[in-house]
Amino acid sequence: MALVNTFEKEGNFLFKHRGEIPIVLFVAAIPVIYFTDINYLNHQSQNIITYIAIALSFLGLAIRSISIATTPKGTSGRNTKEGQVAESLNTTGIYSTVRHPLYVGNYFMWIGIVLFTFNWSFVIIVTLAFWLYYERIMYAEERFLERKFGDTYMNWANNTPSFIPSLKNYTKNTVPFSFVSILRREYSGVLATVVGFVFIYDLRMYFENSGFELESTAHYILLAALIMVMVLRSLKHYTSVLKEEGRS
Repeated sequence: MALVNTFEKEGNFLFKHRGEIPIVLFVAAIPVIYFTDINYLNHQSQNIITYIAIALSFLGLAIRSISIATTPKGTSGRNTKEGQVAESLNTTGIYSTVRHPLYVGNYFMWIGIVLFTFNWSFVIIVTLAFWLYYERIMYAEERFLERKFGDTYMNWANNTPSFIPSLKNYTKNTVPFSFVSILRREYSGVLATVVGFVFIYDLRMYFENSGFELESTAHYILLAALIMVMVLRSLKHYTSVLKEEGRS
């Protein structure tokens, strides 16, 4: 099989299984936390790294939210687990600064959690693994879009970076920002982020103290996130409160 076809086939396979990435990271984090010696970091340094880690994850969520809030129905951002789907092409707003803003958001969201392990080698390894993984996915997605939209896609792609944003060719979004879209579609991302941080926190507490501290700020935040998700999920599936015309 030609290399170009191999890359596309691998990308489509990885795309369908991208939801399993958090499980892999959580499993990998167990030995990382166990063997990571953080005694070289004083309490203040640990707090600073923790704040930076949280900020990175919230940056990722913000990038994802902007993408989701300005995405109309049937665009290239609405791909499914079964395969690529696109009735039209996103080329304005955040998509005029970078071709794959959702994947950029995913990176920052997860690298923040990884940084919270205080293991620099793990941060580098996950960064490299993320790039190898999503490079194939982006390749398969772009091949699909190239075949479907032809020169329209190529003209946009040739002037828009794939992963590192650039404001040089920024074009104002034609779709209004919708906070309702964020509430409807991004609550799972918020919960996954909170679960990731609490998971790392609990692992560290267990390995250091042979037990968990249930009455902690981390667990109160997790409880609040769970309640938020249950409320938003119920509103999404059992009411019309979060429904919008012309939105996915």
